[in-house]
Amino acid sequence: MLSPWSQLVDATSLHAVAPFLHMLHLDGLAGDPREIAEAILISLLQVGIIAFLFRPLETLVPAETWTDRRLTRVDWQYTLMMLLGIFPMFSYLVLTPISNYFGGGDDSPGDTSLLGITHLIPALAHHPLALFIVYYAIYDLVYYWMHRLQHALPWWWALHSMHHSTRQMSCWTNDRGSLVDGFLQSMVLAGVGVVIGVAPVDFAWLMLLGELVQNFSHANVRVRFGPVFDRLLVSPVFHRLHHMLVDPDRPTLHNCNFGQVFSIWDVIFGTALYGEPIRPTGVGDPMVDADNDKGLVGLHWAAFRRFWGAVTCRAGWRLGDVAFGDDYRPVSVKDIDLHALEAKVAPRHWEPADPAADRVDARTVGEGRAV
Repeated sequence: MLSPWSQLVDATSLHAVAPFLHMLHLDGLAGDPREIAEAILISLLQVGIIAFLFRPLETLVPAETWTDRRLTRVDWQYTLMMLLGIFPMFSYLVLTPISNYFGGGDDSPGDTSLLGITHLIPALAHHPLALFIVYYAIYDLVYYWMHRLQHALPWWWALHSMHHSTRQMSCWTNDRGSLVDGFLQSMVLAGVGVVIGVAPVDFAWLMLLGELVQNFSHANVRVRFGPVFDRLLVSPVFHRLHHMLVDPDRPTLHNCNFGQVFSIWDVIFGTALYGEPIRPTGVGDPMVDADNDKGLVGLHWAAFRRFWGAVTCRAGWRLGDVAFGDDYRPVSVKDIDLHALEAKVAPRHWEPADPAADRVDARTVGEGRAV
């Protein structure tokens, strides 16, 4: 099954990547051309699955009805820019030379890392599928706690809020985010990968699996996995509750469903929320909601101004939910009238695609927060 893929990688490396690196005089500096070719092909595979599988599903079983998709335009533009441009260039023209300088580039880092999984459990070295599952469970658990910190630490939320600001969450929304936020996430996850001994090719497939699940969980589809599997895996409706617009009467309700692939982490640590109807997505902070009126450059500039306002003051380092004032500094939501704040957010027309079906599904999943 992997033979055609391997041949495609070899051909891309030989006829596209290697000549391109030679033209830029980067031979030997940017890493193995075959690894670069595989990373590019994985990105193309991801874009193809989003465009030709997830996007049609949004038309067939939408979670909410949109009169137009104008607000999703910046998200798909950003997805293409990240997956086919910035991500490969940053990984192989910046990170790889640095890694090689410090002695990296070993295809089997788990053999030398004292915390490598195959070093701690040698038997897994002979069972690649089991090893991959262990890698992914660790990777996903780290992502869960990192994601909670992105919401709890004001200066990190200043960046991450760009991802949550969209009023039209779609299959393209996953990659919408500040470049600084993306860099921090990449450093955390890549660092964990190095420590536990994930080989470069395995890490690329870990990333693809995680990204595809997130592309699907962000899609505007009314899909659940049922009472049992909804407590194991992140479904689109489960993750939509994580993106829901703040409820002034229940201001902590949206602090839920942080999992990337496995919802079991939310169940174990008490952050899972089920039984709520499909809700509009976005943020109740007018400063962040204004992201919807900006293009690619404006989005990043606004997120960076929030970040700078937060990281340079004490309030930006105190854990808790915040909004941002006119000076871009964080203000605790405990000190804010959320009803008054809600009135300042741009009005929107919103309706679930099938309210009756949603109410029935909500009852079958159960009521309230899981424990």
